[in-house]
Amino acid sequence: MEKDLLVTRRDVVRGGGAAITLATAASSGRPAFARDDGAEVATGVVFEDRSGTGRRQPGDPGIAGVLVSNGREGVKTDHDGCYALPVDDETIIFVIKPTGYAVPIERGTMLPRFYYIHNPKGTPEHLGLRYRGIEPSGPLPIAIDFALQKVDEPSRFDVLMFTDPHAGSAAELDFIRDDLVNPLIGTTAAFGLTTGDIMSDDLSFYARYNRIIGQLGVPWHNIVGNHDLNLDAPDDRYARETFKQTFGPSHYAFEYGGALFLLLDNVDYFGARASEPGNDCRYQGRFGKRQLAFVANVLKQTPADRLVVAAMHIPLRTYLDPDDPASNTVDGAALIKLLGERPSISFAGHTHTTEHHYLGGEVGRAPHHHHVMTAVSGSWWSGPYDHRGVAVADSHDGTPNGFHILSIDRDRATTRYQPAKEPNARQVRILLDSEFHKAQKEVGAQKETGGDLRMSQLVGSPIREDNAGATDVLVNVFDGGPRTSVEYRIGERAPVRMERERRPDPFVKEVFARNQATKKPWVQAEPCSHLWVARLPADLAAGTHCIKVRVTDDYGREHHAHLVLEVTGTRAASALAPG
Repeated sequence: MEKDLLVTRRDVVRGGGAAITLATAASSGRPAFARDDGAEVATGVVFEDRSGTGRRQPGDPGIAGVLVSNGREGVKTDHDGCYALPVDDETIIFVIKPTGYAVPIERGTMLPRFYYIHNPKGTPEHLGLRYRGIEPSGPLPIAIDFALQKVDEPSRFDVLMFTDPHAGSAAELDFIRDDLVNPLIGTTAAFGLTTGDIMSDDLSFYARYNRIIGQLGVPWHNIVGNHDLNLDAPDDRYARETFKQTFGPSHYAFEYGGALFLLLDNVDYFGARASEPGNDCRYQGRFGKRQLAFVANVLKQTPADRLVVAAMHIPLRTYLDPDDPASNTVDGAALIKLLGERPSISFAGHTHTTEHHYLGGEVGRAPHHHHVMTAVSGSWWSGPYDHRGVAVADSHDGTPNGFHILSIDRDRATTRYQPAKEPNARQVRILLDSEFHKAQKEVGAQKETGGDLRMSQLVGSPIREDNAGATDVLVNVFDGGPRTSVEYRIGERAPVRMERERRPDPFVKEVFARNQATKKPWVQAEPCSHLWVARLPADLAAGTHCIKVRVTDDYGREHHAHLVLEVTGTRAASALAPG
């Protein structure tokens, strides 16, 4: 990060990074721009900030062809870098950063400052919102200018992709710092992105959270989630006041390395006192007409061969319940239609599951790849504590909490999953699911000592020789999808092809059962979309064996894992019960 691109919080608190001429038409004697319908028009210049001051100096040229938006329309600057856009009294004007340029970055938090909030009176006081809203901006300035600096941007780069950190307490902020940020210090990623539920309703933690993430030293973009809303707002209109004051527009776009990033808001909030039949969440997944118009306007002015990366909070579709409007985007098909045949991929969070979907794909057209990412908080920071005092937090589909790394190479995008607690990036868990394990559990439960069997005795070795044919091998490929293939082999036997099944991961089911005191009350094991199953050979002899698993993931990459399997003779069963 270039040192002269950094700005202080004081620099941006009013302008959001925009260089503004504060004189108004009334005070300066200059005529205000207005449309025939009476709407105000914001004007300004996008310029190359050669001095690094953030203010246009003599010799700083305007930049032609840069998109500027009011959240619906998008216009390109003319040959002098000038633009004009209609605004109302609740508008955020922002520049859509082109490839090869950088916007100002706030010192300490690394938040991009590329916008100006025009809200003359600020958040209405009568709303009585619990958390800080938008500060009054006063009358529309004569000019709202945006400073950009030239930078080198490679066409191959990485992006850190977080979702659902769920900072709901001081302790959970500690978890985020120790589990995610500390190991990532010194990252070479170009920037980071969090797709919502940054908070767990308590928006007072934004400041500390942003300071912690800022230590990563790369620009960080944020999308609003349902737990980032002012939940005491009467409707959707005023549900993002704190988010906007902190981060700027709730939907926007920028380019980096030739790719277009669309950061979208698909949380449609019904209001604090609203109720919908069958939906007690008081929200649904929806982009809405204004935002879809914004996407359409940006895409019209973007070359069709550019990679488009769309990010949002609520998935376009989820396996958990495809008919639930609070977990799926009801107008998601409209976004896919707008993307058309462009190279594209999209990301979401919200469900605390890891999923891959391939949507659309009419005859002659490749389907759109939609990736629901692993939650940073996993099971909302549930579970036992590790040696550092950080919640283990396995997700309810059995995936360890963590994040993803998006790798861009021109028009190609790939991701890789990174478990938070494992630098070696384990991708697979192998389990054994046997009737023998269930019997062992029942025997253990009858013991006066409490019958606390080791996890390996419930989901692993050993098993009895006469139980092999009734034992399933389960492979949880944490980031597996419909295009993933899995097989296992034992010794010199032929490989066994495994079939994908949706069912709960018995490992995480047992983890939750054992840790009720540290588990959030709503957390339970849910059907996993990335579990592969096959039976053990019925003729497997007593002895020690190695199960070798080979995974080919959705991107064609191979992963390998192993499990040592001990098979005992039938008469040895009594020796396995704890005593």
